[in-house]
Amino acid sequence: MAYKFIDNYREQGARKRLVEVLRKKGIEDEGVLKAIGKIPRHYFFDETFWNQAYKDIAFPIGAGQTISQPYTVAYQTELLHIRKGDKVLEIGTGCGYQTCVLMELGAKVVTIERQEKLYERTIQVLPHMGYQPTFFLGDGSIGRAEHAPYDKIIVTAGAPTVPEVLLKQLNIGGILVIPVGDEQSQKMVTVLKTGEHDYERHVLDTFRFVPLVGDRAW
Repeated sequence: MAYKFIDNYREQGARKRLVEVLRKKGIEDEGVLKAIGKIPRHYFFDETFWNQAYKDIAFPIGAGQTISQPYTVAYQTELLHIRKGDKVLEIGTGCGYQTCVLMELGAKVVTIERQEKLYERTIQVLPHMGYQPTFFLGDGSIGRAEHAPYDKIIVTAGAPTVPEVLLKQLNIGGILVIPVGDEQSQKMVTVLKTGEHDYERHVLDTFRFVPLVGDRAW
């Protein structure tokens, strides 16, 4: 499959406008906004739908999955407080847009995708764009213990509960961001690991994600 990577003034201008939309919606982290302003989101769309790429909406990417709404990507990323060099586990690679945002902030990303069709496409597209995360095909709900511990974990699908196995894979001082609820809507939850068996949890705003499917999920 050939990938057309064209990024002209029209797309660059659309990204600047998107950044201002996110700023007005309450995103304050300038690093996150800068990353979203840099990454060509239209590269993750079929060329037919490039006109949808810089709207603040989710969009289907195949296999019953979506590329998340830019506001959602920014919101979750801001909660992670990424520092350069952080080792981040991403559960739900999807098309790889969130992966790129994390890497622009200096994270070293281990990313897991369950859908083989998406995985095969993303492992080709991201290196063409200059991003080289560690990719895995498999069940994200159980994490990836052999690469643990992680400084941050982000889950980009809705889970019925916070999987205990993911908490065990966090460093002390690490943060997990995960949407938790039913299959229709979820509350964003952050978990700060304050000790070997101690956690500080916060329940935040309501979102709607595709379901997290796996051994420790739906």
